[in-house]
Amino acid sequence: MKKILFLFALLLISFSSAQKLQNIQSGETLRYRIHYGILNAGTATLTTVKTTYKGQPHFYVKGYGKTTGAVRAFFKVEDNYESFINYNTGLPSFYVRNVKEGTYTQHFETVFNHNSQTLYLTDKEKNTTQSIKTVAGVQDMLSAFYYLRSLDDSELKVGSVKKLSVWIDDELFPFQIKVVGTENVKTRFGYINTLKIVPQVMSGRVFKDKEGVTLWVSNDKNHIPIAIKAELAVGSLKADIDSYSKVKYPLNFVK
Repeated sequence: MKKILFLFALLLISFSSAQKLQNIQSGETLRYRIHYGILNAGTATLTTVKTTYKGQPHFYVKGYGKTTGAVRAFFKVEDNYESFINYNTGLPSFYVRNVKEGTYTQHFETVFNHNSQTLYLTDKEKNTTQSIKTVAGVQDMLSAFYYLRSLDDSELKVGSVKKLSVWIDDELFPFQIKVVGTENVKTRFGYINTLKIVPQVMSGRVFKDKEGVTLWVSNDKNHIPIAIKAELAVGSLKADIDSYSKVKYPLNFVK
């Protein structure tokens, strides 16, 4: 089970219209249980805190993922992701990817300059920094997730398709996302109505095909991911919400 949080965050890539992050509340915590086939493979956690970055209001978002149980016994994963997201624009200012996956490690830091459409990528292990031209409205893996959650109902209608450019590791990826319907999904808290979303992702590297990923988000103002399923090149991955706290709006679970 490589790149637990990388995959988890990748599945949450979202839409590109600029919004204030008013649907998110400081102190929110979301936890997920991840299964690889029949195995209890890992956990992923997202925490959000209101702060300032270079004098501007930001959300500091931290994502942490790890393998657990039998999977951890033969493949240990400790993945940390951090993003400072400008509260007024929804765009990332600073992004960290620091992962340990078996014998593989990587520690990147990215500074975004959206005015010049440039980013500065630092490899902390090699102690190198490079300047890279990018595109308008570029997101990182965590900030893209919060775009989805900031959209209103009119932008998340069934059949709507959106595009977004996302900075992942040291490369820019184009994504397209389609809202394909609504569905009641069973959770440990009861059933909840969700929007069913299919991101189109690059096949061959991680996923089985271009539409091998399905994401269900709460059909309310929170737009919290409830469940995620991915058909991988080998096997399948499923993540389900395990706990949540300090979400801004009540979640309407029905027993």
